[in-house]
Amino acid sequence: MPELPEVETVRRGLLPAMEGQVIALAQVNRADLRWPFPPQMAERLTGARVLRLRRRSKYILADLSTDETLLIHLGMSGRMLISGDLLGAFHHDHPAPQKHDHVVLTMQNGARVTFNDARRFGAMDMFPTATAEAHPLLAALGPEPLGNAFDEAYLSARLKGRNTPIKSALLDQHIVAGLGNIYVCETLYRAGISPKKKAGELTVKRASALVPIIRDVLTEAIEAGGSSLRDYRQADGELGYFQHTFQVYGREGEPCRTPGCTSQIDRIVQSGRSSFYCPTCQR
Repeated sequence: MPELPEVETVRRGLLPAMEGQVIALAQVNRADLRWPFPPQMAERLTGARVLRLRRRSKYILADLSTDETLLIHLGMSGRMLISGDLLGAFHHDHPAPQKHDHVVLTMQNGARVTFNDARRFGAMDMFPTATAEAHPLLAALGPEPLGNAFDEAYLSARLKGRNTPIKSALLDQHIVAGLGNIYVCETLYRAGISPKKKAGELTVKRASALVPIIRDVLTEAIEAGGSSLRDYRQADGELGYFQHTFQVYGREGEPCRTPGCTSQIDRIVQSGRSSFYCPTCQR
């Protein structure tokens, strides 16, 4: 499932096609994805101007001139694809409709934005912009890991006394929003912390050190265009390539890349998810 860097990459790719632009025509080609689309979604989107395109955790939010917000979640295989030739900004003419093109937004500037989702685990919803923070999917989220509210003092306080493994704590969206399995594995490797270590056993110094590492890992992934695991694509259809720099994720049995370390990357299962780590470098 796309994590924060992938979703942020898609958001940035959509900006020139959508932000500040009017949705000339919205087409909704089925009744639901993961859950039913909101009533009259096509009619509510048609004619609206996208005032702002932002991200909260793993969700893309389009604030509209109608005082409503469109929420988009990519799910496991959802893709936001741009087509059209707007002053050379996009790469190809409109393609023929595909089987899994579930929502199509034709923009007044000539761009077309298509939500394609073969597995239909994605989702869209609409709600008043003024109440966005109270939406069930957004209300309980922790701070953004790249935002000012996520700092050393905050994380140390939230981890203090917790008996869960640090891997599980960092995946808890109530503690920090947007972190997923891939980038938590990479963060813990850089920090030299075992995914099995209890969160509450970390010293304040070690807990605090996680904050800049988390930011570095996410920033590097965003700059690299996100990962391209399985069905993920950027908005322009190009693959991301951060996975080429994974130090531990998906490398079970391969040599640790820490200079001088002779161990191999190990994999364990925690709460149904694979954790990759070096048993020598991470304690």
